[in-house]
Amino acid sequence: MVRAMTLGERFRPVLSALLSIPVAAALLVGSAAPASAATNIDDSAFGLHVPRISSGTVPAVSYGAVRLWDSGVTWGQVEQRRGRFWWVGLDQAVAAANAQGAEILYVLGSTPTWAASNRSQGTYPNRGAASSPKRLKDWRRWVRAVVQRHGDSIDAYQIWNEANLATFWQGSAARMARLTLEAKRIIRHLDPTAKVVAASSTVRLTASFKRFFPAYLKQLRKRGWPVDVFAIHTYGPSTATPALRAVYVRKARRALRAARAPARPLWDTEVNYGIKGPGSRYPDKDIGGRKAATYVAQTYLDSIRLRVARTYWYSWSRKTDLLGVVMASGTPGATAYQSVFDWTNGAWVTCRTGDPNSCAISKDGVRAEVAWTSAGRRQPYVVPANATRACDALRVCRAVAPGSVVLVGRMPMWFGPDVPS
Repeated sequence: MVRAMTLGERFRPVLSALLSIPVAAALLVGSAAPASAATNIDDSAFGLHVPRISSGTVPAVSYGAVRLWDSGVTWGQVEQRRGRFWWVGLDQAVAAANAQGAEILYVLGSTPTWAASNRSQGTYPNRGAASSPKRLKDWRRWVRAVVQRHGDSIDAYQIWNEANLATFWQGSAARMARLTLEAKRIIRHLDPTAKVVAASSTVRLTASFKRFFPAYLKQLRKRGWPVDVFAIHTYGPSTATPALRAVYVRKARRALRAARAPARPLWDTEVNYGIKGPGSRYPDKDIGGRKAATYVAQTYLDSIRLRVARTYWYSWSRKTDLLGVVMASGTPGATAYQSVFDWTNGAWVTCRTGDPNSCAISKDGVRAEVAWTSAGRRQPYVVPANATRACDALRVCRAVAPGSVVLVGRMPMWFGPDVPS
């Protein structure tokens, strides 16, 4: 994996947005909810989509997991005719991910045109892609072929992409649960260590989420919960902030509780901001500079705070019409992403939700804290007893006095005795 520069390599003086205020103002610091249990964070918590990974793209940040989607390697793009496989793209993508040390999450759908029960259902990435496979034996053969070929490299298999949206799935929730069960049986037989990840569901479109997600969970329960991981996508309307994303995570957890789902990790397998829609009221928005850094840093910290075990940013690529926050070499988003990685990877982290939110970090015998607000005005925060330096996610740092009170806002601030590496 390629690492970006550490905070120490880019130390700059005073951060204008961080204002010291009298110690007496400590009485104003808002109370927080009880701390979460300490979580050990490893690099697999930091996932990316790398659309051109099969062409050799290497992200210029540290990451531990890659989701193979929009990479030219769907079922219909690999098995272009029944029993005829074009493995080159998938082979290259898997080899590149292996070389970069990233755990691979492979999405098993979508349906090839030749296998579709209705070829008029869906157009991406091929005609009939949103259709249910006409014959289960075609699905079984496909799953078996992938696991036999790449079981030594693929760590997790996701059943489908955004199955609550007609763009990607027009079959029933029951049929999707059946595909999940069939895949699980094959994967368990051929590679018992691999994870089976449920079909993902977006949350922002309430009607489609309510139509599919609870029904899918009900059908999974009938089949004995044949998944190791649940999955959502937390895109919001183009005006959304990370605060709304947190609402979506809680909404998904309520649905899981209502379905009496067993304790399983929750992964966010796609996230970005500023994406067009829903409807004409929400045109796409370009999000750059400090705001982009704030959104990225909050997203990965919120995942720790809200117990989202893995988060895949969409995507490592230069500007497109689709994406609001660009994640590429030298962008503020990439800088903030690397900062949060450096702060938390390999650490034990305990978070509190409040105003501000905060996470206590213990890494290599060094204790630090990160604080930020989800929304609203900046809030007072007491500098930890051992902290002599504060740095934001853009690597702008200043000296601070232990026990003093500062104002923190939406940009996450790291407080510690030295800069993380």
